[in-house]
Amino acid sequence: MELSDHVIAINGEDKKENKTFQIEVALAPIISHSIASNSRVKKVQRDDETRKMIHCIKVGISLVLVSLLYLLNPLFEQVGENAMWAIMTVVVMFEFSAGATLGKGFNRGLGTIIGGGLGCLAAVFAQSIGIGKVGNSIIVGASVFIFGSFATYLRLLPRIKKRYDYGVMIFLLTFNLIVVSGVRANVEVLDLARQRLLNIVMGFIVCVCVSLFVFPLWASDELHHSIVSRFHDLANIIQGCLGECTKIVSEKENQLCANFNVCKSVLNSKSKDESLVNFAKWEPWHGKFGYSYPWGRYLKIGEVLRELAAFILAVGRCLETSKEPMASLRESQLETCEAIKSKVACILRELGESMKQMRKCDAKAIILAQLKSAREDLNLIISTSKKVELEDSQVLAMASMVFLLKEVLGKVEELVKEVEELGDSAGFGTPITTLSS
Repeated sequence: MELSDHVIAINGEDKKENKTFQIEVALAPIISHSIASNSRVKKVQRDDETRKMIHCIKVGISLVLVSLLYLLNPLFEQVGENAMWAIMTVVVMFEFSAGATLGKGFNRGLGTIIGGGLGCLAAVFAQSIGIGKVGNSIIVGASVFIFGSFATYLRLLPRIKKRYDYGVMIFLLTFNLIVVSGVRANVEVLDLARQRLLNIVMGFIVCVCVSLFVFPLWASDELHHSIVSRFHDLANIIQGCLGECTKIVSEKENQLCANFNVCKSVLNSKSKDESLVNFAKWEPWHGKFGYSYPWGRYLKIGEVLRELAAFILAVGRCLETSKEPMASLRESQLETCEAIKSKVACILRELGESMKQMRKCDAKAIILAQLKSAREDLNLIISTSKKVELEDSQVLAMASMVFLLKEVLGKVEELVKEVEELGDSAGFGTPITTLSS
């Protein structure tokens, strides 16, 4: 698309003087990036719907497979009514991503084995000590109290709650079911525990096999694409919406139309990132993501992106609440703001492409030089504005905007360093150079 410059002439109506401001705004890049962003959003929505359909079908397949334990007489004669535990395992264990399923399956298996083992020991000890039914009940009650209190305390610890909360809960459930069943003399505790454990294992195997081998949905891929998309989303916000700051409008016609919903979604992404990182750590080696992949770096990058989104949102609000925040700037200073906006957007897209292709960014020196130049340009705006007589409201609006833009540049520089450290830790491929100086 060929870029065309449009001259916007705005007559400032005032009793004392008439002012005409002329600004050149390149609309083609804004329109093209807006169209690209909309098409990408639609593609993401279609992909999400496809993933949801795949997940629903996989759950249905798993339930059919474990239901065969009931439907087929030879299998039912082997497992009996305990086949319900296999169905319950599939229902509660099957999650959207493979990592979440594996993590929950590991927790359920570990909790079942430990809880079942300790429950059997407590039940056998209570039955073999020979102090009567009342004595057995006292021992069982004491063991339930001790292990129940201890397991509940473990669930309150942050490190345990983060990854093993479900396993501790299953341990508590299994232990109580086994040890209380042992109070009745006519119940074979070891046989009961063995049957339930085998059915849970069958449900676990069905879940894992279907999750890993039938169109697997990886939490690591979702996390990677989510972080990459935020780079492009914030770049589009800066390129399109914050580009409005170069348009001067009158008090009656303040038409600053920036949509910052993307910034708000980035700000609310912390819990999602932490969950995806936790699930990604459970997943086996697949694609470019191997064992001990530095997923913690994604949390740091996500945190800096949230801080950057907050400052971009603040810049937008600053422009919206000020009547004429840029009216006091001359054409050269407005062009400087436009150039800074274009540099930041270009740098964010470069970092996003570097992560998407999992290749090191060879333009670090160029990027840092551009950020340094942008800071100097902002300082120049402040110094030149001191030579012009301005009202207090204009000075405040300009100083606030320049301060926020400097913070944006600082966060972009942090992102450059974080992406470089990720590339070193994850072993990204040969560098790519696409950023023009």
